[in-house]
Amino acid sequence: MDSKAQTIEKLRADLHRFNYEYYTLDNASISDYEFDLKLKELEQLEKDNPQFFDANSPTQRVGGELTKNFVTRVHKNRMYSLDNSYSKEDLLDWEKRILKLVEGPIEYTCELKYDGASINITYKEGKLVKAVTRGDGVQGDDVTTNIKTIRSLPLTLQEPFLDSFEIRGEIILPLKGFQKMNEERATAGEELYANPRNTASGSLKLQDSVEVAKRPLDCLLYQVVSDDRRFESHSEILSKARSVGFKVPKTLTVAKNIDEVLDFVSLWDEKRHDLPYETDGIVIKVNSLRMQEEIGFTAKAPKWAIAYKFKTEQQATLLNEITYQVGRTGAITPVANLEPVHLGGTTVRKASLHNADQIEKLDIRIGDTVLVEKGGEIIPKIVGVDFSKRSQNTSKTIYATNCPECGTSLIRTDGDAKHYCPNEFGCAPQITGRIQHFISRKAMDIDGLGGETVDLLRKENLINTYADLYELKYEDIVRLDRMAEKSAQNVINGIEKSKEIPFEKVLFALGIRFVGETVAKKLAKHFKNIKALMNASFEALVSVDEIGDRIAQSVVSFSQDELNIQLIDRMESYGVQLSLSAEALENQTDLLKGKTFVVSGVFHKLSRTELKKTIEDNGAKVSSSISKKTDFIVAGDNMGPAKLEKATKLEIQILNEDEFLAMLQ
Repeated sequence: MDSKAQTIEKLRADLHRFNYEYYTLDNASISDYEFDLKLKELEQLEKDNPQFFDANSPTQRVGGELTKNFVTRVHKNRMYSLDNSYSKEDLLDWEKRILKLVEGPIEYTCELKYDGASINITYKEGKLVKAVTRGDGVQGDDVTTNIKTIRSLPLTLQEPFLDSFEIRGEIILPLKGFQKMNEERATAGEELYANPRNTASGSLKLQDSVEVAKRPLDCLLYQVVSDDRRFESHSEILSKARSVGFKVPKTLTVAKNIDEVLDFVSLWDEKRHDLPYETDGIVIKVNSLRMQEEIGFTAKAPKWAIAYKFKTEQQATLLNEITYQVGRTGAITPVANLEPVHLGGTTVRKASLHNADQIEKLDIRIGDTVLVEKGGEIIPKIVGVDFSKRSQNTSKTIYATNCPECGTSLIRTDGDAKHYCPNEFGCAPQITGRIQHFISRKAMDIDGLGGETVDLLRKENLINTYADLYELKYEDIVRLDRMAEKSAQNVINGIEKSKEIPFEKVLFALGIRFVGETVAKKLAKHFKNIKALMNASFEALVSVDEIGDRIAQSVVSFSQDELNIQLIDRMESYGVQLSLSAEALENQTDLLKGKTFVVSGVFHKLSRTELKKTIEDNGAKVSSSISKKTDFIVAGDNMGPAKLEKATKLEIQILNEDEFLAMLQ
């Protein structure tokens, strides 16, 4: 190797190690002055020898790149959210649920839930290659350039780990650093930042990485995702990650049973106030990675993990007025307009009152002193009234009878908590809301169109339904206020590109009440195209796995509405995908139709996720528990003895991996 190349490589390795010692171990072996001298030496050598450039060099941490647009990246492995619990009873109920899904004693990990911005970082051959925000869990924004400025995060690993893996964590802003930033802003006469979490999140999307480098951001890691099966437990793989250079909090504790979990909760409910970071709870996970696979996921969250949220802060303030908001489905939400109050790091001026029943239950009246807290520390809500401060002149709250936007009489069906405005195609917020939902990232993903632009297009009578988008012309858009020529062209391009969006996403985009992402996928897979779905009877709909009466009735109502029929006809004429593509249908068969499978154990040719998908692709249902309705069990290594005993007792056929695959031939 060239002598200069050797010198550069040695300097890089030394500086990576010094960074690790200082920012992760908190045990510096050289002074700041010596570090700066070595860094300047490396900068000069790299400048003089550009052929040896390395994107992961320590010199890259100072930033320098400008990012005008953050590219959207799909996560290789979905980033699920966590189910929340607020009491010890909730945790005990959670344990009861998972005990039904696996055999044997369960060990847990307990980790503090840091309040920051979630990040997913990919490493290959020991080097950082990509960092993507959580986004909607399926895809997020590529913020690699900004993430590289965080000095506690290794750009190159100290020693071998896994060949290719994702590591997930939280980008946080330590309280001391946040305080210092606000002191500097106060001195400069600038508006103060609201709280560390929002500031950390906002930092990731700054266009100038030099500015990001100036902020004292930190990265705490909590999960490794890899196809490599050499580790047996969550705690083991994180311990190894810590040893190769990642900042994994040492507060992580292994609990042998739920009692030890509850002890951890009690301990940190008190000690959390002494932490240098903001934290809003504890995350409890099943420690065994094999058991995690066995327990599986719901549509939104892992069943093997749960977040325990600390008791929220509560404040009293004055209720000045009750107003009503109209959602895209016509649902009416009463909103409390409050005297501003500081709560959980933010100033709260509004809070949800949920529905008429909640107002009546709490007997909330205008002029009351109400108790406000953040539900799950996110959405402010009113939890009570201080009746000792109530004026004698107040009168009982009478819930709205007409839509605040269009004046239509509100309706409320039996068993429904909310009131609705039925004026679906004539109520402005519903029109705008449905189109906003249609163009959103999880739906048609039309770039360049935001809420304000949609509302402006509606006010200009250019659009009144999502189908109208496909008749927009460049000339219509470019004349709008603050719409540049390039932006107008981007909107047209985005609308055209949306014609390639697959059927299951189009179905979700239509905004049929109760048809979310997961339900849309099930319906698309079962009926294959929009015509078959809209012609389906109520009985045909409820026969689909996990489709209940409420969803079925909603689909029937949508399908029988003449305006919706016209909209779908128009969408078809524009070339929008209203049936599954040939590629999507390629691996779909009815070979296993009507059968129910349970998957248990560890497999070698397919992962458990791939195995379940294969079963569903061939028309069968995957269940998490064995019952009389189970037709087959696909058993891998380490199938639980209790499951084996139950299967034998019920005389259910057990297949190994090869026998199952042979069924598909």
